[in-house]
Amino acid sequence: MAEPRLSEDGLYYWDGRQWISTLSPDGRSRWNGYAWVPVASMAPMAAPAYPHYQQPATVRAPTPWTRPMQYAVAAWYGLAALYAVSLPFWMSGVMTQAFNQSLQRQAQVNPNVSPPPAEFVNSMTSMMSGMLWASAIIAVAVCAVLAIGALMRWTWVFWVVLVLLGLGTLALPFNLISAVAGLTYASNLYGLPAWTTWLSVAIGIPNAALFVWMLVAVIRYGPWATTKTTPSATTAPAPAS
Repeated sequence: MAEPRLSEDGLYYWDGRQWISTLSPDGRSRWNGYAWVPVASMAPMAAPAYPHYQQPATVRAPTPWTRPMQYAVAAWYGLAALYAVSLPFWMSGVMTQAFNQSLQRQAQVNPNVSPPPAEFVNSMTSMMSGMLWASAIIAVAVCAVLAIGALMRWTWVFWVVLVLLGLGTLALPFNLISAVAGLTYASNLYGLPAWTTWLSVAIGIPNAALFVWMLVAVIRYGPWATTKTTPSATTAPAPAS
């Protein structure tokens, strides 16, 4: 004879197809797997333990915008890292020239003041070059973290990128005005080439476009253009007979 299968609390038994209550219709007897036993003669049974209900975890599902946005942000900061690495090579000479022109203007304004010694000029030039390289290394590290975070779809990276792109977008109109109206003044004041101002404008245009795209995506969907979903509940299979 097969061993009867009762639930842990003794309230149900398995008949081979489904769980059936062990309590008789009149409530006076209970099936123990072999015979009907009066309820009063049975040992008191513990109250059934019901599983604690937990709210299903909410996950974010990608949309058709998600993957292109991740690649776009990663590519943008990859290019930004390359740009940061190139700065010490071409910007060092520009800054040195601007510094020398500043010294020449001071000598013209104050001809009685002796010019600074050559050692001071060389030390200042070396310090500016070192600052450029240190800034480039820090910028490359930040760009690498943001690019990896974009590919990994980290939420905090999305908000950091959105803020950085927003600041760059705010600076675009000022850079454009400086390039159009104040180009000659800036060149004479700092000794910078004219194309550096237009370069900031050229960088600001795709920066603003990416910012607008991410802003629309977070309003329409959420971070990284993902939507909230709840995993569908599945029915547990019946035990084998």
